[in-house]
Amino acid sequence: MTRKTEQEVFWETEFGNDYILRNQGPAAVASSVAFFSKIISKTTKPGSVLELGSNIGVNLAAMEQLLPDASLSAVEINREAAEHLERTLPRVELHCTSILEFEPARQWDLVFSKGVLIHLNPQELPRVYDLMFEASSQYIMVAEYYNPSPVELPYRGHGGKLFKRDFAGELMDRHSTLTLVDYGFAYHRDNCFPQDDLNWFLLEK
Repeated sequence: MTRKTEQEVFWETEFGNDYILRNQGPAAVASSVAFFSKIISKTTKPGSVLELGSNIGVNLAAMEQLLPDASLSAVEINREAAEHLERTLPRVELHCTSILEFEPARQWDLVFSKGVLIHLNPQELPRVYDLMFEASSQYIMVAEYYNPSPVELPYRGHGGKLFKRDFAGELMDRHSTLTLVDYGFAYHRDNCFPQDDLNWFLLEK
């Protein structure tokens, strides 16, 4: 086993546990349903979905409503969050491990991350881009904080834990067969279904 990055340790332990309390409930699921319905409508209805960094499964709960016949899988580093996901979404195939240690044995129609790449060690991003590409049979979706050039920001009083950049652009540069299907923005002051201020990008192989 390779030595964990400081970001992995950060999310695997107490701070990751605290995050669970801030991001759950019916309103969060409803916002995710509204968010993902726009994206799924641009696809040919994926039959299998993999989320990298699922936390307690709010996004997958939305996927379960939108794609009731799809097989759902998750990778989550925080054990407490993973146990919560197992209890509430028992049909999800769960891998309780780091994204950087995950070795997929198959492919999924849609592979996505939402508010996760921003928290990874930037030096590890090429490995994660390759993972997303190899694990996907058709679509990749990233919903992250966008910036045209890489920048680090403080995160709840912590340094080295939040990074903004053009994740989708870097993915397409690294894997030139990817094409942009659509993109959009979710606003934290949306009147009905608020989200973080995330830019999303749907790519196709």
